[in-house]
Amino acid sequence: MVELATLLIHSDDKDNRVTDVAPPINVTTTFRYDENDLIPWSERESFEFLDKTPIYSRLAHPNSTRLESVFSEILSGNAVIYSSGLAAFYAAMVHYNPKRVFLDQCYHGCRSIVKILTRNYGVECYSLRDIEAKASKGDVVHLESPVNPYGTSLDIASFVETAHSCGALVMIDSTFAPPPLQDAWDFGPDIVMHSATKYFGGHSDLLSGVLVVKDDAIARQLREDRIYLGTNIPNLESFLLLRSLRTYEMRVTTQSSNTTKLVKYLDENKHRYDKVLKGITHSSLQTEDFVERQLKGGFCPVFSITLAKKQQCQKLPGLLEYFHHATSLGGIESLVEWRAMTDPNIEQTLIRVSVGCENVEDLIKDMAGALQKLQDERD
Repeated sequence: MVELATLLIHSDDKDNRVTDVAPPINVTTTFRYDENDLIPWSERESFEFLDKTPIYSRLAHPNSTRLESVFSEILSGNAVIYSSGLAAFYAAMVHYNPKRVFLDQCYHGCRSIVKILTRNYGVECYSLRDIEAKASKGDVVHLESPVNPYGTSLDIASFVETAHSCGALVMIDSTFAPPPLQDAWDFGPDIVMHSATKYFGGHSDLLSGVLVVKDDAIARQLREDRIYLGTNIPNLESFLLLRSLRTYEMRVTTQSSNTTKLVKYLDENKHRYDKVLKGITHSSLQTEDFVERQLKGGFCPVFSITLAKKQQCQKLPGLLEYFHHATSLGGIESLVEWRAMTDPNIEQTLIRVSVGCENVEDLIKDMAGALQKLQDERD
């Protein structure tokens, strides 16, 4: 069995078209036809010829093909690449066309897409606790684990068993714990989703999403749908994402280790900041047996803290030196976000923390110092 680090670097070797070691940036939108291969579209048996004979970048292009080769290997299925995580989620909704969608806490953009489907097409939206009572064949259960923004895990196998007993399909958003931290396929879902913008991208400079399915026919249909949805990943983002994937395993394992150590420090020292720090959520603090079964490669590199006052949330980011105050997550630089800035449904005292690849002792000192300054403020 070839290991992850090797697959990240060599899975797309078969797609080499030039002698360059680093794949070139293909900024063209259109490609000249091969005068020796003039076969009408209607006479093609499948769309797979686009992998070798690109025509137009909305359909496919060399680096999007390379990405799907890499993701299909490292995510153990048939990968379909998209222009963003939300584009991937929407593509799944279009393809599976559910009458009911079941979800709870998850990325607010996914919830908003379901609201649009409800408004325009009458799609019904229910909580995960309603699966057994209301789910039926063809419905979709959308499960995010670990959960945004808390970094906590749900029992994937339990939800999959309940959903499948009703005939419903299960899509796992594993963005917060991609391999090697978690392999969602171990727990029996039908679709695995990632926002590749986050850890796979890892440098806060690209947008991408990916769906992975086991059925090759479904993957082919998703790629055909993508042509007309206009959601293929652009050329430059493809080049940047390929670059990022080469170092992905080193980055994400460092981020996971850093996060676990930072959370451990805060949990063991929260009494020092009792006027400020009211709660910490992270998968490493959970005690359920399923957490370590799911996160067998390391805990989620995101966690959240709840502060005592809204005003403290406004002040904390400005007191930190190594954590940028910005949305998103997964980059090599550490971020904090007063989550109310972008999520209209979140509690007003929550700070989401995305841990990067800095030295963890520097991060601990930075966070401790900022909390101490808030602790020392006079009421």
